[in-house]
Amino acid sequence: MSTQAPVVLAPANEAGAVTTFEPVIIGFTCNWCSYRAADLAGTGRTKYPPNIRLIRLMCSGRLDPTFVLKAFAEGADAVMVSGCHPGECHYIEQNYKALRRFQLLRRTIEALGIEPARLQLVWASAGEGVRLAGEIARMTEEVRALGPLDWPAGEIVDIDGVDLDAAWEATGGDPDASPGDADGPPASPGGAKPDHAAGPQIGRASCRERG
Repeated sequence: MSTQAPVVLAPANEAGAVTTFEPVIIGFTCNWCSYRAADLAGTGRTKYPPNIRLIRLMCSGRLDPTFVLKAFAEGADAVMVSGCHPGECHYIEQNYKALRRFQLLRRTIEALGIEPARLQLVWASAGEGVRLAGEIARMTEEVRALGPLDWPAGEIVDIDGVDLDAAWEATGGDPDASPGDADGPPASPGGAKPDHAAGPQIGRASCRERG
């Protein structure tokens, strides 16, 4: 008969285990470019964090602003919007509309108590799987550093009743302005990350060429 005292396992939180926060990121992607870039990253075995849940839209211009607000309201810690580079949209100018909505949404979520860095815009062509994977990894680390959102949206705002055109006008923007106008959004991206600016890139295949 052993006289050794039984070993009692301590709970994980008492045993010094450290739990790393894993953010949930919703990614709205363009069918013609960024969704195909994500597919290319997969077929090329390019790894990126599994924290992102990709949702395919026919075009980034199809993004309804309430999609973003509902993603935050239902538990997302961040949202990524991704589409074709300006000038390469399959639907001519729709990604400029996505850019305008992105700029408006950043102002809106900041007014609602959400850090603007939790909403990011990424341009990626169908052939930029490695670049998109890198952007997802970068964004995941940035959101992990911010911590969980825990946004009590139901107590703050009626998501379905948000008038985004009125919000844009209230913040000094013209709801009828076109990209590049004085009161409208910039004509080329760069507000989120300077390296997202439009321009020719070596090895980048146009989405129209691939469409």
